[in-house]
Amino acid sequence: MKCPVCSFPETKVIDSRKTEDQNSIRRRRQCEACGKRFTTFEIMERSPLSVVKKDGTREPYSREKVLSGVMRACHKRAVSRDQIDNLVDSVENTLYSELAKEVDSTFIGGLVMDKLKDLDEVAYVRFASIYREFKDISSFVNEINVLKTEQDKSENKE
Repeated sequence: MKCPVCSFPETKVIDSRKTEDQNSIRRRRQCEACGKRFTTFEIMERSPLSVVKKDGTREPYSREKVLSGVMRACHKRAVSRDQIDNLVDSVENTLYSELAKEVDSTFIGGLVMDKLKDLDEVAYVRFASIYREFKDISSFVNEINVLKTEQDKSENKE
């Protein structure tokens, strides 16, 4: 790391700590030549991820698209922005831990639905209606019946 003041190529790290979001490391450095101190941030570089859509086309993964879909599903629901961001972070962590360069859009949609089901059932049904392309009211009723059955099973276990 070059000193930003004198461009000397050697510095020493005085202090390191994770940032609040836990996604980067803040390092306090000191130049070995002039003694000036400065701060750097280190983040992990993720390799690009391609999404294979239902029609077979490929496009770069977009956090914004996932976030937008989740936000639409959670519109006027008692779900905070932090909860939405955490859900999207969790989806991304799963995607990048797979270590694949390509992922099917159906896999991403399934991850989002699983996480929404735990977060807010109404948001889950909203998201599922778009993702699964519900054609009529019976599709909604079927999905709600599946949710109700799962809920009844989990209550009986307790």
